[in-house]
Amino acid sequence: MFSKPILLRFESRDGQFRLTVDPTDEFPALLPQILDNLPNGVDSRTLTLSNKPYAGEDRLLSSLKGVAIERVGLKHGDKLYIKYKELPQVNGHSVAPVATPLQPHNFSNRLNGLPIAPAEVLPITPLPQLHSTATIKNPWQVVRQSPLDDRLDSQDGKIARARDLKMCKHGSKGMCDYCMPLEPFSPKYLEQKKIKHLSFHSHLRKINSATNKPELKSSYMPPLSEPYYRVKRDCPSGHPQWPEGICTKCQPSAITLQPQPYRMVDHVEFASPGIIDSFLNFWRKCGAQRVGYLYGHYEEYLEVPLGIKAVVEAIYEPPQIDEIDGCTLSVWEGEKEIDGVANLCGLQKLGVIFTDLIDAGAGDGTVVCKRHADSYYLSSLEVTFSARLQAQFPKATKWSDTGRFGSDFVTCVVSGDEDGGIAISCFQVSNSAVEMVRADLIEPSADPTVMLVRNADEEDGSESRTRYIPEVFYRRINEYGASVQENAKPSFPVEYLFVTLTHGFPKDTTAIFNASEFPIENREIIGEAQELRSVAKKLGVSSGKIGGEKGVRSVADFHLLCFIHGMGILGKEEESLLCHVARTHDIAEGFQLLNTSGWATLLAILQESGERPPKRPSPASLAEEGRGYLEDSEQLAKRFKATSLR
Repeated sequence: MFSKPILLRFESRDGQFRLTVDPTDEFPALLPQILDNLPNGVDSRTLTLSNKPYAGEDRLLSSLKGVAIERVGLKHGDKLYIKYKELPQVNGHSVAPVATPLQPHNFSNRLNGLPIAPAEVLPITPLPQLHSTATIKNPWQVVRQSPLDDRLDSQDGKIARARDLKMCKHGSKGMCDYCMPLEPFSPKYLEQKKIKHLSFHSHLRKINSATNKPELKSSYMPPLSEPYYRVKRDCPSGHPQWPEGICTKCQPSAITLQPQPYRMVDHVEFASPGIIDSFLNFWRKCGAQRVGYLYGHYEEYLEVPLGIKAVVEAIYEPPQIDEIDGCTLSVWEGEKEIDGVANLCGLQKLGVIFTDLIDAGAGDGTVVCKRHADSYYLSSLEVTFSARLQAQFPKATKWSDTGRFGSDFVTCVVSGDEDGGIAISCFQVSNSAVEMVRADLIEPSADPTVMLVRNADEEDGSESRTRYIPEVFYRRINEYGASVQENAKPSFPVEYLFVTLTHGFPKDTTAIFNASEFPIENREIIGEAQELRSVAKKLGVSSGKIGGEKGVRSVADFHLLCFIHGMGILGKEEESLLCHVARTHDIAEGFQLLNTSGWATLLAILQESGERPPKRPSPASLAEEGRGYLEDSEQLAKRFKATSLR
C-alpha cells in the first residue's frame, strides 16, 4: 500500500530543521539527512532522538535498527529533539578514532545512502593518537583525570536533611525549605560540622554554577584558572621580549593575598600506627631529625561533602644528612625505581613528612612544644620547600583552562604539642604560594612567621633580568575590626600561604604492608643496614623456601620490596607478581611466585650468602681443643695491644 510522505521537525542545540520522510522508512535511514543539517565534527555514534527536550525518552539512533517511523506513532508535523557529542578537537580540526584490526570504526559506513552496521561493538573507544608535537586547542577536552575525580564529578553531592518536626507542615513525601537537601558548599552546614575549608569538588560546584548555566545553552567555559604571576611570553603588542620590553598586556597584575577557602585534600589517614612509630624510631635512637616520602592512594572522604583523603601505606626515607636542628636531602638517584615499585603495588607518592622534635629533658618522654598559636605552625622555609614539591606534582583536571589545577601533594610535620606529647600536623600550601615560588617572588626569612618579598634588583644592585616583581598586598582585620589592605613588602605573615588538613588512623586497621620487621633504608648511621642476611631472616630461608599464609605475609613489607628490586634478580613479570602478592596477600599467587625461576635464584643466593656468619669461638672452647690455639690468640692480642686507636 502506498504511504503518503510526512514532514518531521527536528531541533538540536544548533537550531531547527525539517525533513520530508516516508513513514515506512527505518530510523537509521535518516542518518545521512540529519548529518547534512548538523555542523561538522558531530560524533554519529552519540546521535540520540528524544520526544522531549528534557527528561524524555532518549534512544540512540543506531539502536533503532528495524524500527519504522510509523511504528512509533509519529504523525505529520511532529517534533523530535536531537542530542549528540562532538569529536575531540586537535589544532582546530575534529579527529576520529584510529581504526585498528581489533577495533573497527564505530561510525555507520554509508554505501548508496544506506547504513552498514559495524562488525563489532566494543565498550571502550581508544583515545585519538596524537603526534608528540601536536598543539592542543582545548586541553580540558583531552586531559585524563584520576578515577576518583571522575567518580566525584558524577555524584550529586547534595546533603540530605531529615524532616523538621517543628517547621515542616507537609506530609512525609513533601519537601520545603527546612528539609530540602543542601548544597555541598553550604556555609551553614560547614559551620555546624566545624569544617574549616571547602573540599575541592565542593568549591568546583560553587564556582561552576555561576560560570556555566545549562539552561542558557551557552558554550562551556572552564571555571578554574591557575594563577600566573610571571611575564607572559609572545606578547601580541610587537615589542621586544622582556626584559628588553614590557607592556600592560604581558606584565602580571598586582597580587592581593587572601586565605584560600578550599583545599585539594581534606584528610590524611595513616593505615596503621606502626608506620609513624617506625619513622620516629630514628629520632628516638639518635635525636636527629628525619625526612620521608609518603606512599599510598587517594580515597573518598565521607566526613566532608565531596571530600578526598590521602591514605598512607608506607614511608620511604631517601638519602639525607640528619642533624639536631634540621635535615639536608642528598641526591636521590633511585627515585624513579622506588616510584616504579610503588606503582606495581598500586600506590603513588602522596606527600612528604619530617620531624621537628626536641626532648624536654624531663626523662618521661615529653618533647618541647615549638609550634603553637603564639609562634608558628609552618615556617617560611617549610612553605617554600612544600611549594616546590607541589609544583612537581600538579593535579590533572578537565575543569581548568590549562588541564591542571593545584596539587594533591601534602606535607606532614611531627612535632610536640602543648601537653608535651608527639603530634602530627598536616598542611598544603595554597596555589598562590606555589606560583609565587615558581615566579621567584618570595624567599624564606630568618623569622619563621613571615615571608619576604624579593627585591627587583640583584645583590650587586643591577636590575634583575630573570624576575619581575609586581605589587603584592594582603588583607587583614585591624584593631577596629575592619578589613584593611596592607602592602606585603618587605614581608607578610606566612599564614596566608597554607591551609590545614585533618589527620587520623582508621578504626579497623586494613594496612597493605602488615609486616614491618625489615630494616629501613638509609639508616646506617644508627647501625641499621639492609643486608642479604636480613632478607634471609625475613623470608625464612633456613628451610630453603617460604610457603603458606605466613610466607605470603612476610613479603608484605614495602622496604623489603624496594631492596629486592635493587638486587636485580627478579624479572619484570616476577617482580610484578611479587608486588601483587604483597598487596593482596593471596596464598594461591604466593605459591605461583615460589615456582618461578627468579624466586628460586633469589633463594639460592640467600642460602649461600644470606645466613649470618658463625660466631667467633670463645677462649674456653679454644682451651678445650688445645693450648696451641690459645697461644696464637694471646700473641695476636699482644700485637693489637700496642696499637693505639687515637
